[in-house]
Amino acid sequence: MSRVGRAPISIPAGVSVEVNNAVLTVKGPKGTLTQPIDMRITVQIENGVATLTRANDSKELRAKHGLYRALLNNMITGVTTGFTKTLVINGVGYKVQKQGNKIVLNVGYSHPVEFAEVEGIKLDCPAQTEIAVSGIDKVKVGQIAANIRSIRKPEPYHGYGIRYKDEVIERKEGKTAGK
Repeated sequence: MSRVGRAPISIPAGVSVEVNNAVLTVKGPKGTLTQPIDMRITVQIENGVATLTRANDSKELRAKHGLYRALLNNMITGVTTGFTKTLVINGVGYKVQKQGNKIVLNVGYSHPVEFAEVEGIKLDCPAQTEIAVSGIDKVKVGQIAANIRSIRKPEPYHGYGIRYKDEVIERKEGKTAGK
């Protein structure tokens, strides 16, 4: 069996997990998430613990077994605590500010770049050089953070650009004077 797929998932109080017509629904204090799953993967919920089993040992189904277990675990975590990704802006004159339901980035272009909030995702600016992307769906949070980062990717010589807070930028040595 899949090492990830066979691990049981404990369901905290206040969270309900249901499976109807191959659609997994998780409801919790922060909201509701749904995920279609393969009909050959079954979800059993007993005594506050969810376990996933597969119909056979085909290579495709073994991969999906671990995938759906990880997705279910992320859904449960999302509706209870949520997910947050923090981005840091580095550069001379680079800054960000929140205006209504969008953020405005000044990151070295001739014009400010606007990025609007997406449904289910909240954008905050705790400082002029930080952006906090938060929500209950881990995939959406990660994708929105990646989209913001792609506006100005960090460059290796000075480190200017938008990077994740825990990301390490490999720095390169610049040109040296003539030999």
